[in-house]
Order: sequence, then C-alpha cells, then structure tokens
Amino acid sequence: MKLTLHGRNVEVTPALREYVEEKVGKLEKYFEYQLEPQVVLTVQKGDHRVEITIPLNGSVLRSEVETGDMYASLDDAVDKIERQIRKYKTRINRKARQVNDPLLLKENLGSTSKKEEDNEPKLVRTKRFNMKPMNIEDAILEMNLLDHDFYVFTNAETEEVNVVYRRRDGNYGLIEPRH
Repeated sequence: MKLTLHGRNVEVTPALREYVEEKVGKLEKYFEYQLEPQVVLTVQKGDHRVEITIPLNGSVLRSEVETGDMYASLDDAVDKIERQIRKYKTRINRKARQVNDPLLLKENLGSTSKKEEDNEPKLVRTKRFNMKPMNIEDAILEMNLLDHDFYVFTNAETEEVNVVYRRRDGNYGLIEPRH
C-alpha cells in the first residue's frame, strides 16, 4: 500500500501515523492490487476531520468525517469507506455476472446478500433539458433560483459542460471536465 498522509494544522505523530496505517491498511484485503489511499487529517476550531480518498480504476471512493476526536474521526471514516467498498463490490459483481468479466475485488469476502442488493440505491428518474451557454455567475444565479445544491450548464467561455455547486462553507465550486 502506498499511503499518502498529510496533516493540516496538526502534527502527524508517529503514533498517529501508525494508527492511520493500521486502520487504512485493513482495506487492502478487499483488493487484488496495490491501493494508493490519500489521507488528510485536519484540526480546525476544535473539530478533527479525516478525509480518505482511494482512486479505483477511474472511480474514486471518498469519505470525510468530522468529530471532536481524531481517532474517532478516523474510525468512522474507515467504516464509511468500507461500506462504499461493499457497494462497489456488489456493483462490480453484478456487472461481472452479466458479462462474465474477471472480478476486480477478491472473492474471499463471501457473496453479498440479496437483502443488501435490494437496499442498493436505484436510478429512479432521468431528467433531460436544454442547456443554453451562460457564464459562471449566471449559472450560480440559476442554481440559487432553483434552490438546488448544484447546476449543470454549458460554459459560454469554454463551450464545455460544467457544474457549479454549493460548498459546505457557503461558497461555490466549479467542476470542469478534463479530456
């Protein structure tokens, strides 16, 4: 495992590094290839946040947990990633059964129960709409008028599809595709 660990406003002590490596290292059992997880530990205004990001064959698993204790945040973030891995495993297994592709995940975990598969979120609605080119400020205005957390639009400057979104801190973010 090639773990990348960063601390923001917190010193990553050897004991903390060892705990992170132990906890995140347990995720390796789910995969046949080497993981490259990125962990960011942040302390801000007394809150301890742990962000774990694991790139997977074009997908990304990510968890972010904030509590009053760094170790509790790490435990919760790893639990959250494990749930995502089980969902990912279910989805991959389902696709593999349909097209008989080799699995990316190890099989030693046992099969996923039917009840777990039934609880998987399903696509329940598809929306189609015309996108007129607009600038970023107009897209933010449209998003706020619709009272949505994000808005998909064609950027008038780049003529690419972009997404503006409302961040937790109240500011806005922009997602631009890279081809």
